[in-house]
This record gives sequence, C-alpha cells and structure tokens, in this order.
Amino acid sequence: MATGWAGDGAVQDQIDATVKDGIKRVRSKLPTGPGLAHCEECATKIPPARRKAVPGVRLCVPCQEARDLEQSAAAGFNRRGSKDSQLR
Repeated sequence: MATGWAGDGAVQDQIDATVKDGIKRVRSKLPTGPGLAHCEECATKIPPARRKAVPGVRLCVPCQEARDLEQSAAAGFNRRGSKDSQLR
C-alpha cells in the first residue's frame, strides 16, 4: 500500500528495519560475560540457576525488580496520546 515511487513492500521493510534496530539496541545494553556470585548492591548470593539463565547477571532478583521499578517510573507518561490516556 505504499504510494509514490516506493515499492510495494517498502512500508513493511521500514517497520521491520525499525524493529530490528530496536532489538539490536536493547541487546547491546544487556550484560555479557561471567555473572557475579553475589549481588553488587546487597551482597546476597545469586543462585547458580539465575547465573545460568541470565549471562552477565549482576543483581539478585529483589534488587533487579527494584531497579526495573525505578526505571519504569521514570518513563511514566504515554507519548502516543491515546484516548485512554487522555481520559485519566
């Protein structure tokens, strides 16, 4: 449904490229290498199963949940302007 001189799949190609770039950016922020045996914030032992599941892990589950909560609170507004967000 592209218009003008764009090819038929140009819009989908652009969407795919945007998604791939987003995935690449997020993966580049993930920790790599050997994980820590103890949490770098509270010094609690990190279970071997978590170290195996999350390569490069640096935080225990409670500390990671707290950090995720802080980060989600910082990005707390809806930029899309949907009707639902306007009604609240």
